[in-house]
Amino acid sequence: MLEGLNHITIAVSDLAKSFNFYVSILGMKPEVKWETGAYLSVGELWVCLSVDEASPAKDYSHISFAVAKAAFNSYSAGLLAANVATWKENMSEGESLYILDPDGHKLEIHVGNLNTRLKELKSNPYKGLEWF
Repeated sequence: MLEGLNHITIAVSDLAKSFNFYVSILGMKPEVKWETGAYLSVGELWVCLSVDEASPAKDYSHISFAVAKAAFNSYSAGLLAANVATWKENMSEGESLYILDPDGHKLEIHVGNLNTRLKELKSNPYKGLEWF
């Protein structure tokens, strides 16, 4: 039985550029780095950058990272000031900033969690919504 999320591996074309983005711009903690990869952490999550042919999703697939409501505006402003590209406007519950990493992988900076999303769905259900 699954226990939770173990780690996320992201294919990157330029380790130095991606390492700088995830550490210096997003603020992840560097753990180790080697010739073709790096391990970073954010909270309890382990993130691996792995040099490979990056092929970002062309669909809505993305990785979302949590940020505290009190920090959202200043954190988002810092990302935009660093000329981080955006890919979508927020249309759902909670404040979100949708950004791209140096290879074009889709990321989201989000305020909220599953409970806040479910609470919103009680007031504004999606078409065909089923509760379990």
